[in-house]
Amino acid sequence: MPNYTLTYNSDSSSLNDNTGGGWPSFYSFFPDFMIGMNSFFYSFKQGNLYRHNTSAQRNTYYGIFEASSITSVFNPEPTISIKLFKTLSYESNTTVTDTNEARWECTSLLTDLTDGNPGSMLGTYFEEKEGEWFSFIRTNANTVNWQMRSANGVGVCTGVSGPNTAIIIVFATSIGSILNIGDKAYAATLAAGVATTAPILIGEITAKSNTSITVDSTIGGGTTPTVGQFIMSIKNAVAESHGARGYYLEFTLKNDSTDPVELFSVGSSVMKSYPGPRK
Repeated sequence: MPNYTLTYNSDSSSLNDNTGGGWPSFYSFFPDFMIGMNSFFYSFKQGNLYRHNTSAQRNTYYGIFEASSITSVFNPEPTISIKLFKTLSYESNTTVTDTNEARWECTSLLTDLTDGNPGSMLGTYFEEKEGEWFSFIRTNANTVNWQMRSANGVGVCTGVSGPNTAIIIVFATSIGSILNIGDKAYAATLAAGVATTAPILIGEITAKSNTSITVDSTIGGGTTPTVGQFIMSIKNAVAESHGARGYYLEFTLKNDSTDPVELFSVGSSVMKSYPGPRK
């Protein structure tokens, strides 16, 4: 974890009315020495003296810019039920005329039921609605989850031909209609009808017929499959986003603006998760 500076507010009036006081914030700068003199805050870094809160450019310390960020948790009805978090919204002083840097973006979404980072939203994903900035929770574009309905088996490869930009994969039977152009194709090695290797990316499907697909392996850096491998496909993770499931949702919002930006509140549309019937 990088070094940081923790601030303390000793204002007793703020402590009494619960509007401030205590430990209000973390800062990215890490000075060698700090001191307050004549109503100004000074710090020393590598032999240089700096006076704080005098520049119009925010979030720049010792000539280095660091974005503002905040991490918090949604946890209604803790431990009672698993929730489905559908949306993320925030109230801020940013407007539709501000640049993308002035808008908050969600850089991390984590729940107790996910492994790694299940989602994030760019600042451009948020739309202003009734005074709030609103976005549906989206899965990361590179997320691959073979337990989702967006993942499908295609069939055993019976023929491979063509260059890397247009690999033609042939099947003995019809591939059906569930496969679409833009889906990602993967291959796994079979032994006695059981996959013995993890699925390996081939590339993006650019064309299809009744018994074949054309794949561009230069998209995503895939590899050419071999005859006998089992071919699978998975749809765009962002387009297939359904929210995030868990007892809680931890989120991180970041803002890259050097101008004064305020964040008033953050909210989410939450419902009880109802799993499908077991078979």
